[in-house]
Amino acid sequence: MSHSDTFLSGLTVTRRDLLGAFAVAAMASAIPLGAYAQAAAPASGTAQAIADHFSGVTTMQGEFVQFGPRGEQTGGKFFIQRPGKLRFNYDAPSPMRVIADGRNVAIGNTKLKTWDLYPLSKTPLSLLLAQHIDLSAGMVKGVKEESDLTTIALGNNTVFGNSTITMMFDPKTYDLRQWTITDNQGKDTSVMIFNVKTGMQFDDRVFRVPYETIPGTPQSRD
Repeated sequence: MSHSDTFLSGLTVTRRDLLGAFAVAAMASAIPLGAYAQAAAPASGTAQAIADHFSGVTTMQGEFVQFGPRGEQTGGKFFIQRPGKLRFNYDAPSPMRVIADGRNVAIGNTKLKTWDLYPLSKTPLSLLLAQHIDLSAGMVKGVKEESDLTTIALGNNTVFGNSTITMMFDPKTYDLRQWTITDNQGKDTSVMIFNVKTGMQFDDRVFRVPYETIPGTPQSRD
């Protein structure tokens, strides 16, 4: 998301015992797109099988550590429900919340009681939350297959400009390990996930955006 660096300023991580290993992994994963085998042809069967497996995971929850473009770090809990829904609850003392409800991405500050709203369809986050990831489509920027990691970079210049999302999977279990969003200025925000559970049911309130508190929305005028 091109505005990711805005809501990351000043955040500090609370799981310091994880930072050493995760920081090295995050730095190593910031591979320029030019390093990928360009996906002019359809991706391999293995890469598509991984994408199909991930598409079939309709709900996920777990913990995350996030690394911002200026080295800022924070952690918290995440919730995903496909298609289109996501929630990030950041650990204290961070007041931040990120909620995608299938239509918009809302970035909130619970201390200041402010929210910024962006159309989900205009952010690369929509590719992570899509109903199905088709690697034969023109949005594929590249696929890199290694023995311990399969990396899939997606973007759409018409919709997202130069912004991309790069997803990293375990090639043996097909599990998602990390994603990195690169904004139009080439700045990376990486999210590493762990303690992941799948197949649960969420209350609708988990992904509810408080439109009534956001100036300029119809609900705020009701």
